[in-house]
Amino acid sequence: MAAHVVEAGERVLRRRRRVWIYLVLVGLAVFFLFPLVFMFVSSLKPDGQILSDLGGWRAFLPLGDISLRNYAGVFDRVPVGRFLLNSVIVTVAIVGAGLVVNSMAGFAISRLRWTGRGVVLSVVIATLIVPFETIAVPMVYWVSQLPTLVFQHGQVEYDFGWLDSYQVQIIPFIANGFSIFLFAQYFSTIPTAIDEAARIDGAGWFTIYRRIAVPLSGPAFATVAILTFLPAWNQYLWPSMVVQDENLRPVMVGMQYFFQDNTAWGEVMAYTSMITLPVLVVFLAFQRAFVSSVAASGVKG
Repeated sequence: MAAHVVEAGERVLRRRRRVWIYLVLVGLAVFFLFPLVFMFVSSLKPDGQILSDLGGWRAFLPLGDISLRNYAGVFDRVPVGRFLLNSVIVTVAIVGAGLVVNSMAGFAISRLRWTGRGVVLSVVIATLIVPFETIAVPMVYWVSQLPTLVFQHGQVEYDFGWLDSYQVQIIPFIANGFSIFLFAQYFSTIPTAIDEAARIDGAGWFTIYRRIAVPLSGPAFATVAILTFLPAWNQYLWPSMVVQDENLRPVMVGMQYFFQDNTAWGEVMAYTSMITLPVLVVFLAFQRAFVSSVAASGVKG
């Protein structure tokens, strides 16, 4: 009888603890959602109402003069469609090429046995401590001297300089030290006995990578895709330095257009809402695999 009472008491305590944990998590979620809610709601209000509502809860509620005029104003002020297309092209290229290049590098470091792989991995990790801002200016000089092919008047001509092009926004960011490290760590969790069995059956290393390692590493690919997508989509400093042609600028550089004259805060909120939606969609699409990859890394650690 006493044992049943003790067990019932423990169940009640566990239930209460779980309720408190959920309440804390819900509170944190609401706290972190406030900026997004404010942004989306403010994108529907005129500037005067946005400023007048800042002092209370009305700033987070769609009350008052609600309309889509700010979104129409965004399209009148900047070529949103072109900026979105440029960002999609650059981001998809960086993510797609990065998944291939970084996963193959991580596979070679974690699965193949060769002299110096520990040193190479250490160098890869060391690159993570170098801020991009410290090498941005030298990179501008380097890319301005690189050879390129130019198509003019139906002919292919040889020239120098990658400025004002898509490749200058894509190629420098394909290889990523953190992505290589993450792939190497995840691939190392796959039993080596699978490689040995495949080698006995005559499979080469590329076949093992393509038919064994890649199918078993879906969570790692999803995690790297998200972590690569975010900085690629949010690029601002680098395109501002190397792209002057408006037809090649990404969405983040478009923010400059709203602060040149009188700042229209409603249009600013509308524009940021439009460029934030793709990020939310990508995260929601891959969140389960992202959590699975983080959990697997945590169990290994």
